[in-house]
Amino acid sequence: MDFTLPVPDLAAERLGNTDTPGVWHFDSGLPGRALMLSALVHGNELCGAWALKDLLAAGLRPRRGRLTLAFCNLPAFDRFDLARHDASRFVDEDMNRVWSAERLDQPTSSDRRRAAQLRPWVERADWLLDLHSMHEPGAPLLLTGVLPRNIALARRLKAPQHVIVDAGHKDGVRMRDFAQFGDPARDAACALLIECGFHGDPAARDVARDMVARMLVASDVVDAADIPAGWLRPDATAQRVLEVTDAVVAPSMDVTFAQPWQGLETLEKAGSVIGWADGRAIVSPYDRCTLVMPSLRQLKPGVTVVRLARDYAG
Repeated sequence: MDFTLPVPDLAAERLGNTDTPGVWHFDSGLPGRALMLSALVHGNELCGAWALKDLLAAGLRPRRGRLTLAFCNLPAFDRFDLARHDASRFVDEDMNRVWSAERLDQPTSSDRRRAAQLRPWVERADWLLDLHSMHEPGAPLLLTGVLPRNIALARRLKAPQHVIVDAGHKDGVRMRDFAQFGDPARDAACALLIECGFHGDPAARDVARDMVARMLVASDVVDAADIPAGWLRPDATAQRVLEVTDAVVAPSMDVTFAQPWQGLETLEKAGSVIGWADGRAIVSPYDRCTLVMPSLRQLKPGVTVVRLARDYAG
């Protein structure tokens, strides 16, 4: 699929209105939630940057509580090249795998140093929506983590159609699961990650704006009437909640798929061949196994190439 989403000009937005470049913070002066909206955790995922740029252009401000907008991995974004857009995902390491105190306290890469700058803003947020897009074309996915409060919020938002209950990555912690957002005892702290569609699809910008609007209203930071016209899309007819049970991690560069999977295919029978790794078949472990975000674009040893999920029983 062609990359047709324009690259946003962030010359003004990257300045921010705080001591942290790329971070905008607005305080209503009234009690309420502290909502953080983050984009560009990966430098080639432009839809979220567009949504935040559009939000700033609309002049929307919180009626209650506080609102923080973060253009996150600006050094990676600055490397963006349409001909090699995957190369600007990060500078040295994936910023969405460094969100543990241990790694943030050791800022040994450009991406960790930038994450450390953002850390205070993440720590003071009550709710977080982290805006992402995908390597391959596919339907939007809302990733909740495993905490019931996030699953409940996803259902309350009524979009998108597919909600993914996932435990994260073995190779590092995501922003969505950092500190209060990963603490089962912090009932007031909710965090969601939205995969808006293919990186270069203009429709991903529409999904990002829709989810931003839904989160703004659900958090009660603004009123529904404050949302710019055309931002809200129709609710999903019905949401399907899928629980990730397994992640297929590449043991080497010798990984292939049995078909050009697009994602959300449901394999009816256990033992169905998904692909091969080092000459051994990768098969579905149970009946009605759904494939989540299959992709070999970032293939290297240790990278998750597909997640396996079944209907959530909770």
